[in-house]
Amino acid sequence: MAGPAGSAQAASPQRATIATAPVAATTSTSRAARQKKKAAYAVNYAAKQIGDPYRYGGSGPGSWDCSGLVGASWRKAGVKLPRTSQQMYRSVKKKVSWKGAVKGDLLFFYGGRTHVGIYAGHGYMIHAPSSGKRVKKIKLTSYYKRNFNGGVRPGL
Repeated sequence: MAGPAGSAQAASPQRATIATAPVAATTSTSRAARQKKKAAYAVNYAAKQIGDPYRYGGSGPGSWDCSGLVGASWRKAGVKLPRTSQQMYRSVKKKVSWKGAVKGDLLFFYGGRTHVGIYAGHGYMIHAPSSGKRVKKIKLTSYYKRNFNGGVRPGL
C-alpha cells in the first residue's frame, strides 16, 4: 500500500520555485536614496568642523557662522544653498516638521529664522552657535523645540 502514512518510503516535500523579474527603482525612490547619501555626507562634513570657532560671516574653512557651516556642508555634498538662513528656508521646497526631521535636514530657530543647524539624527544637531563659541554637536532640548521655526530637506 502506497501513501505517506503507511509507506516505507516517505514522500519528499515538493518545493515551488517562483521566478521574479527585477523591479526598476522609481524616480522618487532613487531620488530619495541620493538625497539620503548627500545628507549623510553633509552631516559628516559638518561633524569634522566641530571645535572650529564661530565668526560672524564666516564660511570656512576654519571659522563659521551658522549658515556658513550649513551651506558649506551641503555644498561639499553637491547641493548649493543660498548664503543666509532666511534665504535657505525660502529656497528649499521640501518643508519638514520638528517630528519629521531626518539626518541632514536644516532646522531653523527664532522668529526671523536667524539661526540654522543641521540635524545629525537621534535628537542631535550640529551648529555654529554664536560669537565666542565653537561649532558643536548638541542635544536638541526643550529650549530648541520652543524656538523651532521650521525645517527643510535639501537635495531632493
